[in-house]
Amino acid sequence: QVYVEESGEGLVQAGGSLRLSCRVSDRTFSTTAMGWFRQAPGKEREFIAAISWGGGDTYYADSMKGRCTISGDNSKISGFLQMDSLKPEDSAVYYCAASQSTYGWRFESSYDYWGQGIQVAVSS
Repeated sequence: QVYVEESGEGLVQAGGSLRLSCRVSDRTFSTTAMGWFRQAPGKEREFIAAISWGGGDTYYADSMKGRCTISGDNSKISGFLQMDSLKPEDSAVYYCAASQSTYGWRFESSYDYWGQGIQVAVSS
């Protein structure tokens, strides 16, 4: 079993920065990448960013360009997401996920394990 857990402070003021951590419990090291998604009520799940464990390659959604930074630590199977200049419309449940695929890390279908999500509320 692979378990994914997000952590961080979900209450952020507009204009501030979001910092979330992700821990992937994978004793067999079967996962290949970690990704971040978010979903607001009534909307589809949206890709934010991803990083491969092996090569450290990073991937960002075009809509997140310049606002997000993702990093990872292969030895500890952990990483974090930083998002700057937050607006109230960034409020959503943010999910960390782990993939066993060798490609397609921009897509939800490529991920096999998901965290429970963390509620992020951006106040104005």
